[in-house]
Amino acid sequence: MKKTLKVSIGQYSTAGIKQQNQDFHGVYLPEGHVLKQKGIACVIADGIGSSNVSHLAAETAVGSFLSDYYSTSDAWSTQTSAERVIRATNSWLYAQTQQSQGRFDKDRGYVCTLSALILKQQQAHIFHVGDSRIYRIRDHEIELLTHDHRVWLSSREHYLSRALGADYRIEIDYRNIELKEKDIFLLMTDGVYEFVTDQQLLDLTLIDADLNQLAKALVEKALEQGSDDNLSLQVIRVEQLPELNQFHIQQDYVFPQQLSKGEVFEGYVIDKILHQNHRSCLYLAHDTQQQPLVIKTLGVDLQQDKHAVEQFQLEDWVSKRLKHDNLMQCYPHNTEKQYLFQCYEYLQGETLAQWLHRQEKPLNLDEILPILQQTALALNAMHRLEMLHQDIRPKNIMVLNAENAMKIKLIDYGSTAVRGLVEINPKNANRPLGTLAFMAPEYFIDHSPSVHSDQFSLAVMAYYLLTKQLPYGTDLARCNSLKQLKKVQYHSIRKYRPDLPIWLDKILGQALSIEPTHRFEALSELIHNLTHPSKELLNSKPPAIIERDPLRFWQMSCAVLGLLFLLSIAWPFI
Repeated sequence: MKKTLKVSIGQYSTAGIKQQNQDFHGVYLPEGHVLKQKGIACVIADGIGSSNVSHLAAETAVGSFLSDYYSTSDAWSTQTSAERVIRATNSWLYAQTQQSQGRFDKDRGYVCTLSALILKQQQAHIFHVGDSRIYRIRDHEIELLTHDHRVWLSSREHYLSRALGADYRIEIDYRNIELKEKDIFLLMTDGVYEFVTDQQLLDLTLIDADLNQLAKALVEKALEQGSDDNLSLQVIRVEQLPELNQFHIQQDYVFPQQLSKGEVFEGYVIDKILHQNHRSCLYLAHDTQQQPLVIKTLGVDLQQDKHAVEQFQLEDWVSKRLKHDNLMQCYPHNTEKQYLFQCYEYLQGETLAQWLHRQEKPLNLDEILPILQQTALALNAMHRLEMLHQDIRPKNIMVLNAENAMKIKLIDYGSTAVRGLVEINPKNANRPLGTLAFMAPEYFIDHSPSVHSDQFSLAVMAYYLLTKQLPYGTDLARCNSLKQLKKVQYHSIRKYRPDLPIWLDKILGQALSIEPTHRFEALSELIHNLTHPSKELLNSKPPAIIERDPLRFWQMSCAVLGLLFLLSIAWPFI
């Protein structure tokens, strides 16, 4: 039997003399192909003492790392996978800070340190932000592997120069080193290392003892020597390395060729092609338990496009992070992949575009409200994870076969953006990936998109469901400057549907504002206005023609003035 990576782990954490423990730590020990592809992860985080929510930041940082890292594409390197998870977590924490009292003082925000160790095959990968520490003990010598991100104001006073949640950008220290059997790694917060010496760490770890007891003994030593902070420590000892011929070298991604009906692919039997275009191909397949699923592969023409490949890998990771009843779920694949592809649950039903095509009469608001409400819920779930869908349209919404109320699911994460990953590829940060007709105007002038951009697209879809027209026609897609955008005019929904109420036009008009800050603050506000319009809205009157159609107003004004001028000239001769 081939040797695999084996470790022993001990952990201990205590609040110490403080009332609350703001530290958090965790470890994940996978098996099988996940151990080979992803390795073993150990993480420790320390919430800043000045904040009463930093313990939540530390817990989130550790939990997100351990769950999201193992959801990343196998085609990504360890460094790419871990750093993207950390950046995404940092953005989420920063967003929470900006929505709390911490927006005025980051020392009261969702801020913490993070130090992570990934043991994969015969290497250790280290990721570090803040002033927690990682040590290695080898051959009776101790070495500090991380650098404290601190700025000292005096011999006793300092502050963190880097931390998760403190800024929307984050700089991550990374290094990788070769592993040897019997290597010992120590991850600890400052409540431990500031009160024990390197020699004490070395002496205690050389004692043959249970690692959990060893971790507790080191923490108690720090307490005995005056520690006044929370104390957390992880001890990891490498017991066995995998055989050299098992060493996993990162392979270039490999895409499958066109798949055929009846073909067995990665343990699945292909039933038929569901959809195919230049971007992707979707297959209906079934597994060994006869459970249906959808397999997605990248379009042949895009397989040499680095940005398209990167987005495809990101899409795979995004789908594994999303857990919501109105979002399409990934289908679990539990064996090592030979090819780059995605698996999704099979949704029985039709697209919203197909459903709309079947409707014989114009729709009213009550008929589309369930669609808008459920889509908004799906988008909110993505926005909470600092994601933008960026391609909301009828073709990307599935109407499921439901006996009672209408049930929809938002699908296709191929255009999804994850905040915090933008700086990795700034050249393509605002590159339009969605469908131009439904995209917000900021995409056309290289302005940063936001949750208001998804709101705009949802409002376009609402407008389209009611009229089968677009609120700005095709004018938006022709604009490439703010000056051009300001000339574009919104077409009142009553132009196509005079039977619809004025208040509905006002609500959609606000959600469809060219300026993102003029839209509703949140999707929930948009939906609330649609379902519970205020008295002020219900009493809305049609806007004056100068507001409704300025160009037509001035044309009519000029015509009237011209006619009056001609009459004034002709009057003496009449």
